[in-house]
Amino acid sequence: MRHLFRRLDGWLFALLLLLAAAAIGYLSTHYAHEADWTANGRTSLSAESRAVLAQLTGPVDIVSYANPQGDLRQTVAGFLQRYQAVKPDLGLRFVDPQLDPAKMRELGITVDGALILHYKGREQRLDELSERSLTNALERLVRGDDRVVAFVSGDGERRADGRANADLGTFMTQLEARGMRAVPLNFAQVSTVPEHTDLVVLASPSLALAPGAVHALVGYVQNGGNLLWLTEPANDDLGLKPLADALGVRVLPGVLVDGGGTALGLHDPRMIARGDYPPQAITRGFTLTTLFPQVSALAQVAQAGWAVKPFLRSGAQSWTEFQPIDNDKPSDIRFDAAAGELKGPLDFGFALSRLSPSPDKSEQRAVVIGDGDFLSNTFLGNGGNRALGERVFDWLLGDDKLVDLPPRGAPDRLLQISQTGLNTISVGFLIALPLLLLLIGGLIVWRRRRR
Repeated sequence: MRHLFRRLDGWLFALLLLLAAAAIGYLSTHYAHEADWTANGRTSLSAESRAVLAQLTGPVDIVSYANPQGDLRQTVAGFLQRYQAVKPDLGLRFVDPQLDPAKMRELGITVDGALILHYKGREQRLDELSERSLTNALERLVRGDDRVVAFVSGDGERRADGRANADLGTFMTQLEARGMRAVPLNFAQVSTVPEHTDLVVLASPSLALAPGAVHALVGYVQNGGNLLWLTEPANDDLGLKPLADALGVRVLPGVLVDGGGTALGLHDPRMIARGDYPPQAITRGFTLTTLFPQVSALAQVAQAGWAVKPFLRSGAQSWTEFQPIDNDKPSDIRFDAAAGELKGPLDFGFALSRLSPSPDKSEQRAVVIGDGDFLSNTFLGNGGNRALGERVFDWLLGDDKLVDLPPRGAPDRLLQISQTGLNTISVGFLIALPLLLLLIGGLIVWRRRRR
């Protein structure tokens, strides 16, 4: 009898196991659950993509021109499911490009699987299937028409399309993917800022601007134009005083240095690292550390009708250094109040706004930053430099709903380890771990032989 009950228990356990497996299989076809344990959820839809989707207040229709043969349509549909889970009114439909080749040529469809996104009468075409490209396309739909950003050129300014270390080519390439278009503005060829210019950028000129160019910039500001002015130490005598007066700011002499940088491993006091910022719309919720290689301090000298708010400020151990700094011994400097050097904290980034004199705009905005290196090709990848630059441009262009987007990119996946730590790991895996396994195996064999 006991033997029969044992057999029944075994059959009952097997039956329950089969029922459990069937239940799991049934539930898996009706319900889905995903868990992403990677840092910042790198393998799922990023926080930035979710934030962009939140800005889309209406339905988005996506048309995919993919051949029905093969698995491409399933790949596209599976990729967009992550977006549809966040925004259910994001629709997807497929069109066979082989049915109407003339229409495909008219639309410019040359890639199998190309997407065209439609939103509130706007559209964006996408030939690459990736989260970065799709999110950028959605952001361009939020922004509307491409914004024209004119870069003053011809006086040694940083080039928007340049690849040299001091140029801004890398940064502008990323901004162009988000719906901004950089154009040159040379006052040797034109006398005024062209119409339909959304923003003028004066990026660290190294030569004195012609009086006509300064007059054109002042007139542009007085007529309600938005401006970004990146200045540098020792570049305060380039004929730009009328522009500074129009903005009510002054570039202070000397280079800003910070003795507190040694705690962060910065051996050059001209390197200003900031991780906390004065409250302003540009820096709201921004906590990334930014690095500014060589900075001019700024001061507000007149209201000039502007509401001026600092958003970049040096630390308490900073000051404006007047003496040349020896690159071999950069720490051999001292604060000299008798020479007129100013003690920090000192502002080096101003955000200015006022009611626009132009009837076409409600508000005029300008930003003055005492450093342009932080957006250059060399230093753009440091900490939050790129994210801060994007916030500055979004705010200047009036795209306030895009200013607070989460920073782009995944956390640093580079493992930094000392040589001692590397040697320890090597010895552990190559010698200690095999010896431990041999010891455990020998112990098991010895115990079995004693039985």
